[in-house]
Amino acid sequence: MEPKNFFTFTTLLHKGTIIIMITIFTTLTNHSRALDRQYEACVPRTCGNRLNISYPFWISQEQESFCGYPNFEITCKDEEPVLRISNEDYIIKDIFYANSSLLVASAAVYEEKCPTPLHNLSLSRTPFILTSTDTSLFFWYNCTKKPSDYYTYPIDCASNSTNYSFANFHEDILVKVNYSVDSCQNSVYVPVDVHNNGIDVGNLLQMNYTEILKTGFILNWTAHSCSSCEQKKPNVRTKVIIGLSVGFGVMFIMAMIFFIILYRYRKKYAPSSYVSRNISSDPSSVAELEKADKILGVQVFSYTELEEATNHFDSAKELGDGGFGTVYYGKLQDGRAVAVKRLYENNCKRVEQFMNEVEILAHLRHTNLVTLYGCTSRHSRELLLVYEFVSNGTVADHLHGELTKPPLPWATRLNIAIETAFALKYLHASDIIHRDVKTNNILLDNNFSVKVADFGLSRLFPNHVTHVSTAPQGTPGYVDPEYHQCYQLTDKSDVFSFGVVLVELISSMPAVDITRHRHEINLSNLAINKIQNKALHELVDPSLGFESDYKVRKMIYSVAELAFQCLQSDKDLRPSMTTVLDTLKDIQSDGYSKEKAEEFDITDDVGLLKHGPPTPSPDSQTSRKTTPPSSN
Repeated sequence: MEPKNFFTFTTLLHKGTIIIMITIFTTLTNHSRALDRQYEACVPRTCGNRLNISYPFWISQEQESFCGYPNFEITCKDEEPVLRISNEDYIIKDIFYANSSLLVASAAVYEEKCPTPLHNLSLSRTPFILTSTDTSLFFWYNCTKKPSDYYTYPIDCASNSTNYSFANFHEDILVKVNYSVDSCQNSVYVPVDVHNNGIDVGNLLQMNYTEILKTGFILNWTAHSCSSCEQKKPNVRTKVIIGLSVGFGVMFIMAMIFFIILYRYRKKYAPSSYVSRNISSDPSSVAELEKADKILGVQVFSYTELEEATNHFDSAKELGDGGFGTVYYGKLQDGRAVAVKRLYENNCKRVEQFMNEVEILAHLRHTNLVTLYGCTSRHSRELLLVYEFVSNGTVADHLHGELTKPPLPWATRLNIAIETAFALKYLHASDIIHRDVKTNNILLDNNFSVKVADFGLSRLFPNHVTHVSTAPQGTPGYVDPEYHQCYQLTDKSDVFSFGVVLVELISSMPAVDITRHRHEINLSNLAINKIQNKALHELVDPSLGFESDYKVRKMIYSVAELAFQCLQSDKDLRPSMTTVLDTLKDIQSDGYSKEKAEEFDITDDVGLLKHGPPTPSPDSQTSRKTTPPSSN
């Protein structure tokens, strides 16, 4: 190319760039105006002035379909927002946009005088999933006999002189009371969320099944990706940034074309001594690539590797099923036995929980905490966590599950309590709150040593605050009542849950049992009632030798006193985990250091039965004076 032609070309290139920039600016301006019109059409609406309906939901009578997702279309019917799921109408009682969840109830329950669910809820091919807090209410139709030893909710409109229809919680309880479910012609289950609706478990027995169905149930939605969790109005700043970015991009491309032509021109006319230089590769970039097999210091496994380790997630290898995912037994190529947690959904909320658990466990090292071996990448086909395999089941299995025979001796139970307290003390010292302490999350190895597991609900606890405000989560029967009421999470929330664990170790009873008296469905209420009425012997598992072994009896009294302190409704009256651990060690040491039974003074005047509920512990962070109620 001749010099004259070259400069003519550059002049045309410059003019072309200006024309392209003007075209881009005009296009962006028109697009922004179109976005503004769409935004105005999609501003949040209300249905009956009760709920704020906004993206991803949209009201069909008032808005266009581009205001939300197709499966999130709401019909305003009788001033109630109605969502259609699997060809059935559900009234939306509340929407929790921050948690991507909503509370719904079947519209039929409100429209029909005697609603009778006839099929199970199907959420396949929908963007909705049930949450772990939902409980199943079972409906049994046309049964030849009525359960005689268990309370049920009668369905009068579906019963007659020969056939009986009823509803109840927990199918397995009917089997325990020797009721044959085969006598019923049909059965379905309906999810209900009685725990997070402010309903005391004891009040359930006073309600009819229609009232229970009206409490509704929680659904999570998973239709949108993390990049579109909110619909935001494109502001002027965004428009400018987009315009400048595109403009500079075009200019960069033009500049590249210019320098390529310039290079060829110089190559043609420049001296032959023109020398190019080599650019050596940067060693730091190579090191970064070598670190790509780790996340936060733990190994990253491929999905294929874990799929092979679990035999393609064979249902026969399932170890358990929790609120966040299913756990499978697996064996890695290096021979290690592992437990692989497969999170239910790879969406925004699950990724957050996934990274939360990895972040917490990656930095924890304790003999009584389950070890995290690794995980998949957050961009993997599925989110998987890989733990060490703990072979001897959970404490719940041994107390009231499938491994109750032979029953755990008292010495083993006390050691389980000490090692669990040791793990929780370590977590609290690391500014971490577990907030799902329960016997199902306390694993046992073949030596009955404790491995505390399942940190999916854990939260890092900042040093400069006294509590963290968060929506109540956890397992019914273990949730701190003050946390449930005030949404304030502290380390004392774990202490309350641990108090329930102590009572389970003493009694071998589950934390929640709807077959018990309505005031004693929660084990914590039952324990407080028995202890205050000096009837601890009615609570203790008979297999522990409470009546015959003086040493055991003394220690159980002391542990019951400690559990009573942990279960105080006021968090300031509860001890810290450090105090709990020290107390348990003292109980163990004193109990087994005595050689003669005569040295024990076993009376109902021991400990808390003599002095009443505890005063606030020295380590309690409180600025107010509290007077505890009398134990009598």
